[in-house]
Amino acid sequence: MRLKSYTDYALRVLMHLAAKPDRLASIGEIARTYRISHNHLMKVVHDLRKQGFVDAVRGRSGGIRLGRPAAEISVGQVVRHTEAGFDLVDCASCVIAPACALTAALHEARSAFMTVLDGYSLADLVEERKSGLRQLLQTFGTSPPAAAA
Repeated sequence: MRLKSYTDYALRVLMHLAAKPDRLASIGEIARTYRISHNHLMKVVHDLRKQGFVDAVRGRSGGIRLGRPAAEISVGQVVRHTEAGFDLVDCASCVIAPACALTAALHEARSAFMTVLDGYSLADLVEERKSGLRQLLQTFGTSPPAAAA
């Protein structure tokens, strides 16, 4: 099972904002931190804003922040939104689908996966290691990490 990079980026944005709830962040800052395309991240943030996960403040001192408390945003909500049509396989065109038990097993597995993600809030992802996450985000947001030896 693999989530789309769109989902990965959405979760990274939300974690970044949750780790720094006391200030606004810019899309450019987040793009630099994670070394991802600014343009692609703009699309992700726009979508997150439309869904109420993110608020945008316009103007010279503007930026983005969480649209609601991190504890109220479940990872499952975000994944369900960003992974439209989240089927593990396409059984619709398969000739054995009407008699196949694999379909039910895959639906059960997907349901279990989403149940686990529903059990985690955005706050859960950043609270346990918040000081470490903040430090990493600050370091990587301002300068590139040291190359591995």
